[in-house]
Amino acid sequence: MNKLPAITIMQPTLRDRLVELRAMKPQSRMRDLAADLGVSEGELVAACCGEEAVRLEPRWQEFLKELPSLGEVMVLTRNEAFVHEKDGTFGRIEFIGRMVQVVNHDVDLRIFLNHWKHVFAFKQVSHGSTLLSFQVFDNRGQAMHKIFLRPQSNAKEYHRIVAALADADQSAAFAVETPEAPPPSAPKPPADARVLRDRWAAMKDTHEFFPMARDMGLTRREANALVGPEFAEPLRPSALETTLRAAAAQAVPIMIFVGNPGCIQIHTGPVHRIERMGEWVNVLDSGFNLHARADLVAEAWLVRKPTADGIVTSIEFFGAAGEELALIFGERKPGKPELESWRALTREVAGKENIA
Repeated sequence: MNKLPAITIMQPTLRDRLVELRAMKPQSRMRDLAADLGVSEGELVAACCGEEAVRLEPRWQEFLKELPSLGEVMVLTRNEAFVHEKDGTFGRIEFIGRMVQVVNHDVDLRIFLNHWKHVFAFKQVSHGSTLLSFQVFDNRGQAMHKIFLRPQSNAKEYHRIVAALADADQSAAFAVETPEAPPPSAPKPPADARVLRDRWAAMKDTHEFFPMARDMGLTRREANALVGPEFAEPLRPSALETTLRAAAAQAVPIMIFVGNPGCIQIHTGPVHRIERMGEWVNVLDSGFNLHARADLVAEAWLVRKPTADGIVTSIEFFGAAGEELALIFGERKPGKPELESWRALTREVAGKENIA
């Protein structure tokens, strides 16, 4: 009896599964599709190499220096709870070791290159239009920063950058690195609240906070909880929506910082249209959008820091694990005292949202 030839059954690739899932969920974003497929977003984008994606060489200085040629774009930085989207142009890019400052009124970024590992050019067709972007991921496949072209952007320059930086490796592979568990260490002694208050009271600049907290082995949230009510008061998480609505109603210009390990993105100016959609609190303004999952905000704090220009006040938001999600300040220039309108607004928010 003649043997039948063996039949090889081809397993669907990750991109095949993506195409099938997109057909069922055409409105879903890549981040959500990746979660449905049980992979990181970086892995899913890499799976599209040869089709929608082009892997670029991570030559960060060259890449960043090319971005002003794109003209106006939309930059996006997010963490688990907040998505910060801002229209503007790149320029004034300053490299300070492995940190980069992009200091413009609209595109205002602090970039930490130790967490930038992979970059892709990505083309997505949605509702008959083509959306071009650059997308940066860390070694776990988490998105650090994205840059989307607008209709008025210079698409010719985009394609030139892609051609100049295209990697020879256009495979669908993405090696996800799992962070090594830190070696066990002896329990650290509790920080001294009196020492913290004394050092906090002696600050002349808000940037002195970071080395102070690091020296004392404290996170931002831990320092807020330890320093005492003179400098930090706990608020209910609903302070997020209360603050945004008050800033819009009173036309108080603010600064909103949203970040992840690889990038902090800043909006400076007024906010206008505040919309609640289910668990999402949104700022939906021309040139600036903020989307915040209110249910993922576990703590809020009203914080006062002494500086040479007087007290600087912020309202700060944290997740359930104590991770920093977002910070809101009044609009302020170095060397200038903070706006009295912002200070009054924070007192109003504290009166409504203080945890008694």
